[in-house]
Amino acid sequence: MTAAPSEPPTPSGPPPRTRRARGAAGARRPVYDASSLLAVAVQEFNTRGYDATSMEDLSRAAGITKSSFYHHVSGKEDLLRAALSRALDGLFGILEEPAAQEGTALDRLRHIIYRQVEVLTSELPYVTLLLRVRGNTETERWALARRRAFDASIASLVAEAVADGEVRAGVEPSLAARLLSGTVNSIIEWYRPGRPGSESLPGEVVRIVSEGIIPPA
Repeated sequence: MTAAPSEPPTPSGPPPRTRRARGAAGARRPVYDASSLLAVAVQEFNTRGYDATSMEDLSRAAGITKSSFYHHVSGKEDLLRAALSRALDGLFGILEEPAAQEGTALDRLRHIIYRQVEVLTSELPYVTLLLRVRGNTETERWALARRRAFDASIASLVAEAVADGEVRAGVEPSLAARLLSGTVNSIIEWYRPGRPGSESLPGEVVRIVSEGIIPPA
């Protein structure tokens, strides 16, 4: 999967609401757990860029001290790996679903595309972060390798559909896989939760990639 973003998208919503505890002077302060801190970190990574985000930035965004932040995580890259794992687990989980393993190659491909859109829209901040990584750290290189493995699975399925005569003859599988992934991944640039048509988006994407937009001359 590839993406060439211009500006980072607005996260899909505010971080999960946190409990607040009273300090010694009676002031209320936020109380986070690892999950809610991860949501804060992902929002900051998408807004500032991972490399430009410091632990000071994260603690400031969470409204807690750095030492409190470190109570839950070992560091910035630990947060990055957790976020990228969440996105990748969602994508690879699709390949394990019965509808992705049974039926014709074309039916399996349509199911995977449909579910990719669902995962992207439901895990928008996490998939957005996945599509932003550039391989500058060990964790980012790991994520890029996993993305390439996912794309290879799609290319293999396209090749099977071509061999079975289910798609246009002469379609180059790896190019088709890149175009399909590019189509799905571009959704992060404009999709916002709650927009009209959001519920029908997965089906519409499958229909458009199946039927095309411009009819043949």
